[in-house]
Amino acid sequence: MNFEVVLTCAVTGAGDTTGKSKHVPVTPEEIANSAIEAARAGASAVHLHVRDPKTGKGSRDPALFKETVDRVRASGVDVVINLTAGMGGDWTPAKDNWAMPGPGTDMIGPDERLAHIKECLPEICSLDCGTLNFGNDDTIYISTPPILRRMAALMDATEVVGVERLTGDEEHDPLLVAVLPAGAPIDVQVHPREPRPAGDPALRAALVRVAAADVGDRGGPIVAADLVIDQVIDVNVVGDARPDRLIAVNAPLPEGDGPGYRWSALVLAPSGDLAAARSVWTSDLESIFLDASFDLDGDGVRELIYSSDYYEGGGRGGATIEDGALHPLGTWACGA
Repeated sequence: MNFEVVLTCAVTGAGDTTGKSKHVPVTPEEIANSAIEAARAGASAVHLHVRDPKTGKGSRDPALFKETVDRVRASGVDVVINLTAGMGGDWTPAKDNWAMPGPGTDMIGPDERLAHIKECLPEICSLDCGTLNFGNDDTIYISTPPILRRMAALMDATEVVGVERLTGDEEHDPLLVAVLPAGAPIDVQVHPREPRPAGDPALRAALVRVAAADVGDRGGPIVAADLVIDQVIDVNVVGDARPDRLIAVNAPLPEGDGPGYRWSALVLAPSGDLAAARSVWTSDLESIFLDASFDLDGDGVRELIYSSDYYEGGGRGGATIEDGALHPLGTWACGA
């Protein structure tokens, strides 16, 4: 298990936080000082928006970003600067003509959205993946796949890393793949969820053996008919020349016994050898799915993007498989 923690501090945000607290920083000096204070308190990264010093409202003025970033860098604190790139996508329809923009609309193109990124060259910046309802009124945030591809290509050209925030619908998850620019050096493979209610008898026999090794006869033995095979993929995760087989599987609790599972697991069959199959992750509350994989460092072993479903929510993160176990690299989205 990876116990290293990365703390990121969003200093001000873009919403009406100034109307909720007098302590929200507004000027570039105030925002920079708050970021410096957060870094000295232990934050590894600071996520920065800027505001109009006269009104306190969110701004996308490159000059305000430049002053803020220069002040943080001049302080000498060791912190990753993460600038927003989400400004300029707001659309609010006019009340008297829903086909036209109304007050609150701030809509610009992808190049303009990154003007301050090109000016400041932060270590990372946000990349909001997906068009979505914003708040509880008529405002929507527009971020279409063509916009995202253009922004990702511009980030690639400036060597600024885009941080994907997955806000799309399930049909387009993981949107990590959609935003990679053409010719990107990372080979991303999408792994759809493909339930297999019948399945291969040899596969089910191997899974029954693995379940027995994990849970024994607690609650009675798990048999092939109990298994729900959510996903079977072939991908190289341990470094052998042949692809490994990963199986997302669970055995639900009997109806009426509450939420959760008798057994839920991600099972690895190294090089596809079912006789050597073993679980690398287990739970009695969550199920797991592999959304995508990619070879980030070019060593031939693929890193994983996974989702976990929990009866009160879920999460998404990155992971590797090492020493017979799933090692999370960090969870970046969760909900309840």
